[in-house]
Amino acid sequence: MTRVRLEIDEVRIHRSKKRWKLYFVVMADHPTEEDKMIITTLPVKPFKLSKKHDNSFQFDTEQIGSEGLFVLSRELPEDRELNVHIRLYHTRKSTRDLGEILKDVENGVAGDAFGIVNNIVGSSVPWLVVAKTAVSLVGKILSKVKDRSFGFVSAFERFGPEFEDFHEIDYDKPFTGDASLVYSWSVDEES
Repeated sequence: MTRVRLEIDEVRIHRSKKRWKLYFVVMADHPTEEDKMIITTLPVKPFKLSKKHDNSFQFDTEQIGSEGLFVLSRELPEDRELNVHIRLYHTRKSTRDLGEILKDVENGVAGDAFGIVNNIVGSSVPWLVVAKTAVSLVGKILSKVKDRSFGFVSAFERFGPEFEDFHEIDYDKPFTGDASLVYSWSVDEES
């Protein structure tokens, strides 16, 4: 069985301000139901950037055994494609309940939400299951989040022959706002 893994390695803010409380909202293909997507927030609490970080935070420190911020791990889809969108937000609240975002999405899509699940893609964070037909509505709901949005990055991947030569491929992409993201996809063969 072949498994794929997604990690966030680094986030960079391209603004003059030096203090941030950041978090991600991730939407991905459901691992077993083609007509559904899953949504979560990462990490459990917003992470802080201060002046010492110089508007950049590295989850993967390049030390032996260091890994990035784990997003998901799942079996490689039959069509060898996986659609993932990552959004970045800054909150001004000293304590931000990120579960509120999932509740807002769940309430906003009403009949197209199928509840919160755990351990669905190797991650212990809760994921909300929604119908793919509700994705545009989810986007509208997320645009109303009162935190500052840095936009999104598409981490869509078509797992082609390049993964036969390289175990892991890193990508450096700009968000649609004033930030950029380094993330990595890796492929593991399990026996």
